[in-house]
Amino acid sequence: MMAKAKTFLMTCALAFAGGAAFMGNPIAAQNSKLAVFGALDKGEWTVRFRDGSATRKVCLRSGQELMQLRHGRQGCKQVVVTNDAQEATVQYSCRGDGYGRTTVRRETRSLVQLSSQGFADGRPFEFFAEARRTGNCS
Repeated sequence: MMAKAKTFLMTCALAFAGGAAFMGNPIAAQNSKLAVFGALDKGEWTVRFRDGSATRKVCLRSGQELMQLRHGRQGCKQVVVTNDAQEATVQYSCRGDGYGRTTVRRETRSLVQLSSQGFADGRPFEFFAEARRTGNCS
């Protein structure tokens, strides 16, 4: 397990250190709308984590709410890695609070699959989840 965590951290560090050279020609997420979110129904979404963690309610307005579930909206810098109507991947770095890489894959207008990994609160994380529209935002 420890070797896996070290390998994961090294991979993340290399990916972030490489920046634009590593990823080709990324698009700054703040200046770009992710195509996958244009096809999603807005409203309240419930995120169910595959590891059995407690579900989480998210009010989906732009879609960005799903990209940094472990870091919230802390003004992290984002770089878009992939961006199409079916899937988006964003890498982000939060000054003083770690980093992550999240992929959102659209199945329908009201169902997406999420995968995310990174470093938060001084520890590595990785999760897989399903998010489904469950109603209107309160």
